[in-house]
Amino acid sequence: MGIGELLLIAVGLSMDAFAVSVCKGLSVKRLQWKHALLAGLYFGGFQFLMPVLGWLLGSRFEHLITSVDHWIAFILLSLIGFGMIRESFDETEELDDDFGVRTMLTMAVATSIDALAVGITFAFLAVDILPAAGLIGVTTFLLSALGIAVGGHFGERYRSKAELAGGLILILIGLKILLEHLGLLPF
Repeated sequence: MGIGELLLIAVGLSMDAFAVSVCKGLSVKRLQWKHALLAGLYFGGFQFLMPVLGWLLGSRFEHLITSVDHWIAFILLSLIGFGMIRESFDETEELDDDFGVRTMLTMAVATSIDALAVGITFAFLAVDILPAAGLIGVTTFLLSALGIAVGGHFGERYRSKAELAGGLILILIGLKILLEHLGLLPF
């Protein structure tokens, strides 16, 4: 898997955190740098940690399912992608200006579950996990911090578009992996 694909996965995975960060930015009465830094650290940190945990799990069971790994990658990425697309049409998201540990930890875990599944996929595809997880974590950090600023300045109108784009990216990458393994791509 090349750097371009990893970057697209990183952006796709960070769209949930970006969307939540936009909403957090909306909820803040007076935007401060510490809000952006906290969101970046929580979301970026968990987006780094979860693929590593998924990779460790996937590596443990790799010998059992290497003949179907491309199908697993396709199914997991598609399920994550379709979930993000479905969420992009959900208008019931509530605004909460709490940046406490419990709130941020809950949101960071919730937005990074899909990264755990991607980490499992990385194990099957023999991806070097630390650089890949680092790229995902840094990308999420930056986009989460940006999301706080965007939310503080522009409002909620871009949340659903970000989730929709992230979902589509993950589905397309899953499809590419499947088609490559089936020999249906000319390149």
